[in-house]
Amino acid sequence: MSLGWKPRLRSAIGIITVCLLGVASASGQGDSAQKPLMSEEAFKDVQVLRGIPASEFIETMGFFAVSLTANCTTCHGDASAGSWEHYADNTPLKQAARRMVLMMNSINQANFGGKREVTCYTCHRGDRMPRVTPTIADVYNSTFNTIEPDQLLPAASGEPSFDQILDKYIQAVGGAQQWAKLTSFVVKGTSQAYAELAYPFEVYAKAPNQLMTVTHTEAGDRTTAYDGRNGWVAMPSDDKPIPLLPLIQGDLVGARLDATICFPTAIKQALTQWRVSMPITINDKDVEVVQGTADAGRTPVNLYFDSKSGLLVRQVRYTDTKVGLSATQIDYDDYRDVAGVKMPFKWTTSWLDGQTVYTVTQLQPNVPIDAVKFAKPAPPKPANP
Repeated sequence: MSLGWKPRLRSAIGIITVCLLGVASASGQGDSAQKPLMSEEAFKDVQVLRGIPASEFIETMGFFAVSLTANCTTCHGDASAGSWEHYADNTPLKQAARRMVLMMNSINQANFGGKREVTCYTCHRGDRMPRVTPTIADVYNSTFNTIEPDQLLPAASGEPSFDQILDKYIQAVGGAQQWAKLTSFVVKGTSQAYAELAYPFEVYAKAPNQLMTVTHTEAGDRTTAYDGRNGWVAMPSDDKPIPLLPLIQGDLVGARLDATICFPTAIKQALTQWRVSMPITINDKDVEVVQGTADAGRTPVNLYFDSKSGLLVRQVRYTDTKVGLSATQIDYDDYRDVAGVKMPFKWTTSWLDGQTVYTVTQLQPNVPIDAVKFAKPAPPKPANP
């Protein structure tokens, strides 16, 4: 089931090091297969984070934000809350951010052969100033975890194989024969993002792997479209400085995976390098953990299946950015029977700097859907001009 795009990217830009050019350069962008819009083309005064796609640049801002528990105005000043142009205002924190990125790169190059072992989060851990002195609370009141979130413990002997876990999942949601009878579906419901009103949303899905999600807000429509090969995101200017971008790298992998999960019989082919980890507990339920990779191993994806029912309860995927892996988590709930198969009627999308809960109120199976629904969307027009 699609989770849509991360709706409030503006709130993620906590330590942005540039000023925004505006949206003119984005409107001429081509399909995902073409050269993506680069950070120095989309934004002014890019000094350090050059040579990366604009979409990765924005993801990097989210990584900064969560590493320091910051937001836009932390570094750009109060005026930036009302105008993208004020991201040009030079501040000491923006200059410090540039120095920190260079320092991080230097540490990794000098000590780890260029491999990314040290990130902003390594030292800051959500604090503006890294702490240098441990406290008693750190010893007795915190949870110690030596495993990074994108790493997995090896499976214990006797654990089922990834084939067995995925086969059980397909059977749990109705079986391959029943899914072969479902060619499309349309969903309507409400979405609730953090600190936002509830907005209506729609999902259009067509087998085997086409998907479009649109959320209708007072600022305009938020649209994510995937046509089976290429994907795009269109956002109102209140949400994002660039109104239309192609999905690339980990974001494109995510769109493809969401489309596959809508018609899950092809899930084994969606990822490679499958492996099984130790079972864990989620919401007091034992779950099996399976990991696959995409994008030549750059994008790890963890899937969590209820050990008893076999249903998919969580997906966690990672997008590679200039400074570290950016996680997106999707929790699936309230499975119901529809046209002989089971589908989640609620899912929650969480990322480093936001969360949205989607609740389905209506689901229509086998509805004719015009191919134009999955095509590259137009930049959104304001709902209330």
